[in-house]
Amino acid sequence: MSAPLPPSNGAAGGNRLHRVAGSTAHDGLAVDISPESAGWGFSGLRVLELPPGGRWQADTGPDEVVVLPLAGSCEVRTADERAHLAGRDSVFAGVTDYAYVPTGSPLALSSEHGGRFALAGARARRRLPFRHVAAGEVPVELRGAGACSRQVNNFATPQVLDADRLIACEVLTPAGNWSSYPPHKHDEQRPGESQLEEIYYFEVARGGMAYQRVYGTGQRPVDLLAEVRTGDVVLIPYGWHGPSMAVPGYDLYYLNVMAGPGERSWLICDDPAHAWIRERWAGQPVDPRLPMTEVPR
Repeated sequence: MSAPLPPSNGAAGGNRLHRVAGSTAHDGLAVDISPESAGWGFSGLRVLELPPGGRWQADTGPDEVVVLPLAGSCEVRTADERAHLAGRDSVFAGVTDYAYVPTGSPLALSSEHGGRFALAGARARRRLPFRHVAAGEVPVELRGAGACSRQVNNFATPQVLDADRLIACEVLTPAGNWSSYPPHKHDEQRPGESQLEEIYYFEVARGGMAYQRVYGTGQRPVDLLAEVRTGDVVLIPYGWHGPSMAVPGYDLYYLNVMAGPGERSWLICDDPAHAWIRERWAGQPVDPRLPMTEVPR
């Protein structure tokens, strides 16, 4: 069992918010973040690494789960369903298909050639059907403009996937650009804002680095500026988060996993000190390097 996120100099401890690659690894899992280990109530993430011919199994228990190939292909089986996920060579190579697996399911993954697979989860109230969603069904959005341009693969957002609590998307940021910007939050259930816990899982091209900022308020302090690399995770229990900074020379990928206690909606509130930045995007072109991956049809 894990204790709640501890204070550090009046703020949530940065070392508990930033889980470096390998720090939660065990038994074939490169990442294992449960609601309990995060110190919150709903969002979770596992990243599974399978060798060629490898197999892994578990039970989803109280969680609804999306199986998302990061690199490689795999077979997904439950007691009554199965799907072959064609996957992709890497997160920078293309959009992938995925499987939604409901609560209370025996889940088995196997991979002929091996690979890396994300299992994004949320504590759920309803048991919904198993689904295999094709890559061509994933909407690809080009968000922002200029140096704030990024690609968002909205594979498990409320408008795309029928789920109980889970919300998830992928963001690809060209080298030198900023994303998750302007800084924003979603930690209150009120008109125009959702209460959502969020996990960022990072991969950085060519073995490079990137940076992630998280900060709070006087009433709810949190303070993190972390250098992140492939396999790192940042937890956002509350507070303003952003920017996610892709340094020159190194493209940045991150997977966002969100869930919360209220209605399943993704509503954010920009930091008023920086919200004006959106106005500067008007008339600016989207970065010509986008989309970074082939967009399926």
